[in-house]
Amino acid sequence: MAEANTDAVTDVRAINRAGWNRRVAEGDMWSIPVSPEEIARAREGDWSVVLTPKKFVPRSWFGEIAGKDLLGLASGGGQQCPLFAAAGARVTSFDASDAQLGRDAEVAAREGLHIQTVQGYMDDLSVFPDESFDLIFHPVSNCFAPEVVPVWRECARVLRPGGALLAGLCNPLNYIFDMDAQERGEMIVRHKLPYADTDLPPAEVERLIARDHTLEFSHTLETQIGGQLAAGLMLTDLFEDGDSDPPRASAAYFQPFLATRAIRPIA
Repeated sequence: MAEANTDAVTDVRAINRAGWNRRVAEGDMWSIPVSPEEIARAREGDWSVVLTPKKFVPRSWFGEIAGKDLLGLASGGGQQCPLFAAAGARVTSFDASDAQLGRDAEVAAREGLHIQTVQGYMDDLSVFPDESFDLIFHPVSNCFAPEVVPVWRECARVLRPGGALLAGLCNPLNYIFDMDAQERGEMIVRHKLPYADTDLPPAEVERLIARDHTLEFSHTLETQIGGQLAAGLMLTDLFEDGDSDPPRASAAYFQPFLATRAIRPIA
């Protein structure tokens, strides 16, 4: 499996961290904090969250979270982590974007919740000892990481035996189409897989950063799902999901996202 070529950009991590900070400032949909009403319902056990744009994650994927150590992996934004804390979990929010972490801290202060916020990159969880968490909640975000296999290795390391990883993933087919054409409602196959924004001509990379503020990487199903298995996790369930509104043109033909539940087996 060829690795993504990042020679076109000096530091993808720095670009994506700054890009998400800018997205927060611009009011990105994934940075709008939950309301006091949602927190109140979560305290009563009534809560729901998404790993992908639309479909709620089955509550059976979580089990009882009260009293559990839960890692929100690249899950800042004041949305999921505060609900988990309100439902009784001991929550750590880990994200590259200090602005996204700030959203979690904002809701925690507003609602009297305890959420530990830690800044870092999803492929390096060395700040946490082995077997630190009972549950990892990882919404669609590893599309911003050049390599995904190290993410799964770190997740397996910090999970306790019997613990679960809930992950949202991009369907790699999303990346074969010309993005500008899709915005016009056209589907034009342009890119080979695995795809990386950094493989585009430099002028186009600059235009992407100016428009979207971040750079993306497709990852194959082999590394997305097979990588979890290779890390020692065991897949227990998955589902597919549609696109955010308004959906891209390709969403009329296939589901752009999927979510997986995997556990670290008990030896």
